[in-house]
Amino acid sequence: MPERALPYRPHNHEACVSQALADARAICRQQNARLTPIRERVLELIWQSHKPLGAYDILAMLGTEGHNAAPPTVYRALDFLLQYGLVHRIASLNAFTGCTHAGEHHRGTFLICRQCSNVLELDVPEVMGAVEAAAAAVAFRPEEVTLEIAGLCPRCQGGSGHA
Repeated sequence: MPERALPYRPHNHEACVSQALADARAICRQQNARLTPIRERVLELIWQSHKPLGAYDILAMLGTEGHNAAPPTVYRALDFLLQYGLVHRIASLNAFTGCTHAGEHHRGTFLICRQCSNVLELDVPEVMGAVEAAAAAVAFRPEEVTLEIAGLCPRCQGGSGHA
């Protein structure tokens, strides 16, 4: 059994990491933002994991690769990746996950398995529409909305892995 848990939906993992990095390069080029080697490596580590990673997890991984990075370097890289919509911060885990809709303005909705820590980003505009309508009904204007839903993924439920 592989050490790294797989996401809920079957896919070609190497292709997904490669696509995320290609998207990041294109977004940074369009925005005139500098995707430095350390920023790109942090993004790659996050995507390779498929599980949210904390800053110190990333720092430890970089250390095993011979990088002499300090915590501020990793935090600056994460801030950059957040700023350009390349990663999301999962507040309940104090960790970061790759954004599957990089370059698009959207509000994050995440399923988080409390047993294996896998995270799946959902695209559910009807849920966000309901949140925005409820807020508007009380004259509230949401600026940031991130919905984190904790539970058990199909694998941890003992299911076949298909949702």
